[in-house]
Amino acid sequence: MVLSMDRWRGKIAVVTGASAGCGAAIAEALVREGLHVVGLARRKSRIEALAQKLSSDNLHALKCDMTLETDILEAFKWIKATLGPVSILINNAGLSQPNTLIGGNTQMWKTVLDTNVLGLSIATREAINQMMENDIAGHVIHINSILGHYVAHVPNLNVYSASKFAVTALTETLRQELVGLGSKIRITSVSPGPVDTEFGAALRGSEDWEKLYNSMPKLQSEDVADAVVYVLSTPPHVQVHEMMIRPLGEPV
Repeated sequence: MVLSMDRWRGKIAVVTGASAGCGAAIAEALVREGLHVVGLARRKSRIEALAQKLSSDNLHALKCDMTLETDILEAFKWIKATLGPVSILINNAGLSQPNTLIGGNTQMWKTVLDTNVLGLSIATREAINQMMENDIAGHVIHINSILGHYVAHVPNLNVYSASKFAVTALTETLRQELVGLGSKIRITSVSPGPVDTEFGAALRGSEDWEKLYNSMPKLQSEDVADAVVYVLSTPPHVQVHEMMIRPLGEPV
């Protein structure tokens, strides 16, 4: 199997949650591979700072709250009108909030599900519509989680694992729909283990979580970006349906 990013150079890629962590690393990797990348995030200034660091005009920053359908629709409308149709979508935006199921906060549950499931689904719909309208054999990659495949004993994760199980199911459902249409668009789920990013820091607050987080081996954001580039580099007839990457020594 020959790996090559050549066919993607000059194409439009969208990365959600591109302001930090894995999203920023993925956006940077794709810019270095010669793509025009649109980063979506609430913290637009961070993407602009990354573009400045890269000294590149190929990273475009758009303010977008993935819990708001209007924001997502406006972003994809701007991309199509200003840069052209989307060829790659990286659904990286995701979050968890320290909460519980027993006595939990409803709004916290809703924010997680709106971001991790509905925001991802809306962005996927809009990207695939552009791909199909322009006969583009594009690629959608969901940044999932190992917790989309099993439920770990981690305090205060509440609906997070359920949201990532949904991403696992959505990946297969989309694959079946694309096959039914005879489409050449590919779909991949990339499921990392623990990654050393702001995501983990956001869940801190309890002694149990601090102890667990500090003791576990972790991937780096660049490891996830490398996985994305690998998946995109595979030949058009190859579909990497699921890629699970874990830090060496992860005990569970």
